[in-house]
Amino acid sequence: MVTTAFFFLFAGLAIACAISMVYHKNPLYSAISLVGVFISLSCIYVTLAAPFIAAVQVLIYAGAIMVLVVFVIMLLNLEEDKPLGRLKYLYAMGGVLGVVLLVQTFFIFYAVSREPKQTVKTDETVGETLSIGSAMYTEYLLPVEIVGILLLMAIVGSVILARRFAQPQLELIVDNELDMRDAQTKEESSDELQGLETPRFR
Repeated sequence: MVTTAFFFLFAGLAIACAISMVYHKNPLYSAISLVGVFISLSCIYVTLAAPFIAAVQVLIYAGAIMVLVVFVIMLLNLEEDKPLGRLKYLYAMGGVLGVVLLVQTFFIFYAVSREPKQTVKTDETVGETLSIGSAMYTEYLLPVEIVGILLLMAIVGSVILARRFAQPQLELIVDNELDMRDAQTKEESSDELQGLETPRFR
């Protein structure tokens, strides 16, 4: 009974944060609302006896990824978009898709409620960190190592590409700055020469 109450509480909070994310026009407010969705989902995972997934949800999604998203939003300095009259048909399409999603949600809830309840074995530790860690580094050790090598290759490749593309752009910026300074110096020197030559004609 208590678990069901917590589930409906956190599910309602997740839905409210999702509606707030879609409703706000400011992308920063939408990103903060998305953090609320991730935290609510992690709380639901805790009620489902999956603490590892809950911790990953908070640390990776609500932590690292959302910090990166907020940093990009603040770096781009996005302004509120002006309403476009030519996209009004999307409101009707969104309403129809929302009704379809709501019907699908009620159908899944009805189908799950009709299924016979199964007893939960308390001696099994499927969702705990110890069982997941032992499975990752014993049975699934080779896939974990392959994923680590692929991530290392992606990091090295991104660093090489960033250095390759950033260096000519930096040199171009420096050259343009030097040309602007030379042109400004020439203009100032010509103005000084004109100022010195003007009294002679008088």
